[in-house]
Amino acid sequence: MIAEDEALFLYEQVPVNELMTLADASRQQHVPGNGVSWQIDRNVNITNACISGCLFCNFHCKPHQTEKLFTTAIDDYCRKIDELFSLGGNQLLLQGGLHPKYGLDFYSELFRTLKQRYPALKLHALGPPEVAHIARLSHLSYREVLVQLRDAGLDSLPGAGAEILVDRVRTQLSPGKPDAQAWLEVMREAHRLNMPTSATMVFGHLETKRERIQHLIKIRTLQHEKPEGVHGFLSFICWPMQSQGTQLEGKAPPVSAVEYIKTIAVSRLVLDNITNIQASWLTVGRETAQVCLHAGANDLGSIMIEENVVSAAGAKHRMDAADMQAAIREAGYEPWLRNQLFQRVET
Repeated sequence: MIAEDEALFLYEQVPVNELMTLADASRQQHVPGNGVSWQIDRNVNITNACISGCLFCNFHCKPHQTEKLFTTAIDDYCRKIDELFSLGGNQLLLQGGLHPKYGLDFYSELFRTLKQRYPALKLHALGPPEVAHIARLSHLSYREVLVQLRDAGLDSLPGAGAEILVDRVRTQLSPGKPDAQAWLEVMREAHRLNMPTSATMVFGHLETKRERIQHLIKIRTLQHEKPEGVHGFLSFICWPMQSQGTQLEGKAPPVSAVEYIKTIAVSRLVLDNITNIQASWLTVGRETAQVCLHAGANDLGSIMIEENVVSAAGAKHRMDAADMQAAIREAGYEPWLRNQLFQRVET
């Protein structure tokens, strides 16, 4: 198991080609063979009302900005889900913000309605900050909220809102968002309930490289704590902060392709108990993501039929199903379509 100082040495001192070789060998131990997975899903925003005050977000609105606020209507969900199904997907990534009034009843009713209309739909929804916020509004524990959301139709919990799990950073970056311990505790309860989850990291803003490593180690430690036989973190995804037009624009140099590749490689080496490492083509582009497949990544994520939040801050890359498969083959691998549980799906 790589310790914090060792990981930082790898990050800062080892040349990228050597680091890629080490990470690729680790990838082959975790996921042997020549396959690279990808997915079809859609990211729909429940609402844009949010009180977290994240410096990097162009998408949210304050609750008093009534002329800009929206909450997605059921008819709009149905239209988007019909299109998702027509394109071969069945997973809806549902995210919103920390709405000051939407509690457990609102989300439970939404999930039940969608599942009643679309029994085959998989809901990969909310994230630890939203769960913690709902728990506070509803005066319930994280576990009670997760159980009721699960019973209403929640299938899996994305790792949204992690950013950097160091409160020195979080208090500056997202002053209204639950702290690092809350994120970890929500995920701990999700694992105890055997709810599939993912872990994330957004970097290249106010954090140090050591704090990036500390974030990875917290994820690894939580994965070690999960009960035997449960899903835990199925994957890890990291991406560089997109800051165009946000309050963070110009506050930190952009993350280079080399730095992103090194981050993927170090993530593979540190996270020795998470099987799948995803490269974020949406934020770094096709070519860099292809290189990452030789640096520890074994997954390219979703074609993202719809994505609004990261795109609003400058991420403009696009791929459809044909592009995704071509990109994987060009990198020397064989694409295979997966679901959220990393099970093979027939194309």
